[in-house]
Amino acid sequence: MSKKRKNREKKQKKQMQQEKNKDNDSLIKEIASYAIIVIIAVLLAAHLNVVVSGSMEPSFYRGDIVATVNTDTYGIQEFNPETDVNVGDVVVYNATWYKEPVIHRVINVQTINGSKFFTIKGDNNDQADPYLVEPSQIRSKVVTVGGTLLVIPKIGYVTLLFRGL
Repeated sequence: MSKKRKNREKKQKKQMQQEKNKDNDSLIKEIASYAIIVIIAVLLAAHLNVVVSGSMEPSFYRGDIVATVNTDTYGIQEFNPETDVNVGDVVVYNATWYKEPVIHRVINVQTINGSKFFTIKGDNNDQADPYLVEPSQIRSKVVTVGGTLLVIPKIGYVTLLFRGL
């Protein structure tokens, strides 16, 4: 075999290896970008709640989506309901009187026998919710920007249709 031919074959092998490395790099970048998209989607979904009733009108309406901070997002505490919830805050809590989480406003904070309790009410309701709420029942707090609730209008209707609500 001639020296020229050996060099040409060596060059071709090197080019093939470089192309293979480029393909591998491209595949790795593509997989990484999909992983980032999935992680962002999971984190974003954990911070959005669909409004299922008109009890908070006119602050937000059925089918709107509210952005929240959570008491526990995959083991990370974003706020402490014992210390970070005040009168006027809109919270998502596990009600004892309704099977789904409820999104209503805190209208009073009181201490009874050394324990903190919240009185919560929908803006469009005549009366407060039937039972006092303990900090442990609060799951999320609706995000405010400049004193305005962070609401994405009407997009949640798709979820309501799928859930049959």
